[in-house]
Amino acid sequence: MNAAQAGDRGRERQGATGEERLRRWRLVLGPSGDDDGAGGPLTGQDAAVDEALAAVYGPGGEGGGRGAGLGGSAPRVARWLGDIRGYFPGPVVQVVQRDAIERLGLATMLAEPEMLAAVEPDVHLVGTLLSLRHALPETSRESARVVVRKVVAELERRLATRTRATVTGALDRSARTARPRHRDIDWDRTVRANLGTYLPEHRTVVPERLVGYGRAARAVRKEVVLAVDQSGSMASSVVYASVFGAVLASMRALHTRLVVFDTSVVDLTDRLDDPVDVLFGTQLGGGTDINRALAYCQTRITRPAETVLVLVSDLFEGGIRREMIRRVAAMRAAGVQCVVLLALSDDGAPAYDREHAAALAELGVPAFACTPDHFPEVMAAALRKAPLTVPGAKES
Repeated sequence: MNAAQAGDRGRERQGATGEERLRRWRLVLGPSGDDDGAGGPLTGQDAAVDEALAAVYGPGGEGGGRGAGLGGSAPRVARWLGDIRGYFPGPVVQVVQRDAIERLGLATMLAEPEMLAAVEPDVHLVGTLLSLRHALPETSRESARVVVRKVVAELERRLATRTRATVTGALDRSARTARPRHRDIDWDRTVRANLGTYLPEHRTVVPERLVGYGRAARAVRKEVVLAVDQSGSMASSVVYASVFGAVLASMRALHTRLVVFDTSVVDLTDRLDDPVDVLFGTQLGGGTDINRALAYCQTRITRPAETVLVLVSDLFEGGIRREMIRRVAAMRAAGVQCVVLLALSDDGAPAYDREHAAALAELGVPAFACTPDHFPEVMAAALRKAPLTVPGAKES
């Protein structure tokens, strides 16, 4: 490279650096009317980020020349809250949310019946309210709790009966008896058990010994551990997991433990009689330490061969990766049935750490996104230690 070429390269780098500096100042200062001298108009995600910031720090807040605020539109508020979670890391989101509450009276809007009537309560709104709850005044928290309870009640009506029926059936079929009723005969195992009495001339097997499904006893037969990542990206999964945890905990044949985690671990098992209490015990946002959560779960497993561990996480590990994989391998070797749900929601396949998912797959631990409607079948297969073939699941 000659001196002229080197000079050209240097000027290109300096120009790129200058453009980036102008872009950042433009995001800090907001539009200046015609945008001259501030890096020009923003496009793409920069424009979306600028609009989200303008809603709080523009004239709708404490004055200034940016944007038009959130106004009184409840759907716009809900969309905006979701946007800022996508654009900024957790600590920044918390600051912006607190500023929005102070500048725009957002807490007042959340407490008003008119706003709650304008938005169809759903899982995403529940996630939003839970992420805001520590910044809300007491009166607003009560209103938020009403919305959360309404959504949880609807989810229980939709999911509870089918979950109980499917899981109970799996527990019944996991038991075996030598004197089954006709409808409980396991024909596949019965044929294999009687191959010695095969009659070639009749091309049939004489079943001298029947093998069938028993009926689950009232005592606890299986243990289920739900370990749920409560980082901000997993908000919908946290809501669904709390509902399913409460449903499973109501079944006498199961002992269910619910553990939520970010960089710390919280055991919410004692709140499983009320999923709303479970949700208000979570803390959406923060980092992720899967290894620490698994270490806690591992110490609570007393019957490995009769335990199913369901890890709900996108697998973006902030802790010790090798230790996380080693810990899962140790639990698998002890007989624990492990399943990883990258998402438990209707949102489709999420972004997830493919390297970690592949490492777990090598251990025989499947990792896939699962809709709530398919979760009962996932649990049933795991309890029977059957292959997990869930319609609609997106495998890693």
